Amino acid sequence: MIRNLNIFLIFTSVLMLSGVYAIKFSIENTASQRTELIAQIDSQEGELSILKADEAVLSQPGHIGPIVARHELALAIAPVKQEQFGAFEALPMRPVRQQPNTSAMNSLFESLAAGVDPIDAILELEGIE
Repeated sequence: MIRNLNIFLIFTSVLMLSGVYAIKFSIENTASQRTELIAQIDSQEGELSILKADEAVLSQPGHIGPIVARHELALAIAPVKQEQFGAFEALPMRPVRQQPNTSAMNSLFESLAAGVDPIDAILELEGIE
C-alpha cells in the first residue's frame, strides 16, 4: 500500500514538475513577444515623429508657394476673392416675432375671477360629474 502511494506521489510530482516547466516556458515566450512589441512601438513612434516633422516643413507657405505658382495655369487656380464668400446684405433678415394670442388666457382668467371653473363646465358637458 505504501509502495503504491509512493509510486503515485512520484508520478504526480513528475507531472507537476513538467507542468511548472511548461508554464515557465510559456511565460518566457510571452515576455519575449512583449519585448518585441515594445520595440516595434518605439520604432513606429520614431517614424511618426519624423513624418510629423516632414509634414510641418512641407505645409509651410514658403514651400507651397513656389509649387502653386509653377502649376497655377495648368490647374486653373487663383487666390480666393472676397466676392466668393458673399456679403452680409445677401443674408435674409430674421422674421419679425409675432405677439402671442392672449385672448384665450384672458378669458380663462376672467372666468376664474368670476368664480366659474372651466374644467367643471367641461366635465358637466361630458356627463362625467
